[in-house]
Amino acid sequence: MTENYFNYFTEIEDHFQRARGTGLFLLSPVDWALIEAWKNAGLPLEAVLRGIDAAFEKWRNRPARAKFQTVNSLAYCTQAVAAEAQAMANTAPVVRKQASAPFSVEDVKAFVSRNAETLRKAGHQDLAASLDALDLDALYGDLEQLEQRLTAIEEKMIALLRAAASEEALFEARRELDSDLKPYRGKMTADQLAMLEKQFLERKLLAAAALPRLSLFYL
Repeated sequence: MTENYFNYFTEIEDHFQRARGTGLFLLSPVDWALIEAWKNAGLPLEAVLRGIDAAFEKWRNRPARAKFQTVNSLAYCTQAVAAEAQAMANTAPVVRKQASAPFSVEDVKAFVSRNAETLRKAGHQDLAASLDALDLDALYGDLEQLEQRLTAIEEKMIALLRAAASEEALFEARRELDSDLKPYRGKMTADQLAMLEKQFLERKLLAAAALPRLSLFYL
């Protein structure tokens, strides 16, 4: 299977909707945070897709009386995804073909320029300057390095937001996460929960500040 690295989010979203049997279902903020947690943990796209299929197969094989609740979150698939990722890790590594970039260098320049302007208007001059300083023509030939540089700038941005956030804002975000995860908490390990909480809080902080994601995954 040839993976397009930067289609990670949309591939998982589309696959979950197909497995669930509806194209009208919208993923929640927790779902998006979970996908990001999987991506940052290095889980292969193929493992996630297989895990989703395995989780729904198990759900469909349950007795009718046990299927009283529809699967409404990717969190239901957490254990199956982890099992598939472990199974893939235990096999010989698969050599994947290099997928072509899903966007042009002009797309990348427009994306970075737009984000730099948003940061500049929000008063984050240093972060905007860091984006402006990127040699995008050169880095387009090595998208992995470009992604690493963008991620480093994004992490600095999030650290500033976290430091400035009130205790009340952080508490409310954690309470929302706890409420949404209640039906699925037993399916997740402490490490998985900690990683998900981190991604969820970061997304909340960025949304509250109306600041963009800088990663190419959001292009």
